[in-house]
Amino acid sequence: MQPYPHRYAVNATGAAAGHVVVACEGVCDMETAPPAEFDGPGDRWSPETLLCAAVADCTILSFRAIARASRFEWLQIQCRTEGTLDRVDGKARFVGFASHVQLTVPAGADAARARQLVEKAEHGCLISNSLIAERTLSVDVQFRS
Repeated sequence: MQPYPHRYAVNATGAAAGHVVVACEGVCDMETAPPAEFDGPGDRWSPETLLCAAVADCTILSFRAIARASRFEWLQIQCRTEGTLDRVDGKARFVGFASHVQLTVPAGADAARARQLVEKAEHGCLISNSLIAERTLSVDVQFRS
């Protein structure tokens, strides 16, 4: 890992109507639009869905690193993050993120340890730690032979 601080730059370009194009050097451009809740088309990533995706993605990437460092064997992980947007003090903001993790491990794996590592990953997720919203986590450990 490179020493801190890390810096990230993203460009967003839009016109009076239509999609906004989000770009980052070395990464494919992405079209975004307002979600249906804000009278958008609902067929593109939006800032709201991107934020929820960042929480879910960071949880998985953090788990990968923690599981590797802990020499914990696992097969697959899925994280669904639901964000709740509300009005607080006259401003719209996210007030909660509920992450639901399904972790598949080999038969005979330690389910308590699996759950503990997922919790550690969520607790260490830098995206979640950068947000003021309440966070909840549920973990479902499944076994596969």
